[in-house]
Amino acid sequence: MTKILIIEDEPFMRANLADVLELEGFQALTAANGREGVSVARREQPDLILCDVLMPQLDGHGVLATLRDEPQTARIPFVFLTAKGERGDVRAGMDLGADDYLIKPVPLDELLGAIRGRLDHARRHQAEFKMQFKSPKPLESLGLSQREAEILFWTAQGKTNAELGVILDISPATAKKHLENIYQKLAVEGRTAATLMALEVLNGQK
Repeated sequence: MTKILIIEDEPFMRANLADVLELEGFQALTAANGREGVSVARREQPDLILCDVLMPQLDGHGVLATLRDEPQTARIPFVFLTAKGERGDVRAGMDLGADDYLIKPVPLDELLGAIRGRLDHARRHQAEFKMQFKSPKPLESLGLSQREAEILFWTAQGKTNAELGVILDISPATAKKHLENIYQKLAVEGRTAATLMALEVLNGQK
């Protein structure tokens, strides 16, 4: 069953969204604040996240930034659902990597349409990645060694340092060291930026 995480601090809104999604055949997970939402996302690996912006402890922008910076959650479709509709707030959310931004109150058909559209897009992207990206060789064009290209290739597919160790028969510490060298060579600050650069190359956009 498709899992959707609702991160919303208003109890009535949270419960109402969960009821609507379950009636539509989704499994609804809920979190009452941003920090709890991050914890649930890490544990449950939902297929999509609906998140309010204005919340205590950790706001929606903080939730998105945290999840985008972790390989296991970086590609989960993320939709902001909030009453705050100022243009600057919308732009800030999209710049952080949100997939969509819906203003409350949102009509049910619009909400479900956005959810299904983002889920379909994510499934197509995952299928295309598995089908097309069969070799790390193109990543050597970024100035990486063969081993570094392999590390980045699997990192871009969401593999953790421990998983890299199993795939490439190296220790997680060695994988981490390779990644640090890769970030330095690419002049980026972390996994998310390196992944985006890798995908551009593998998609033939560079």
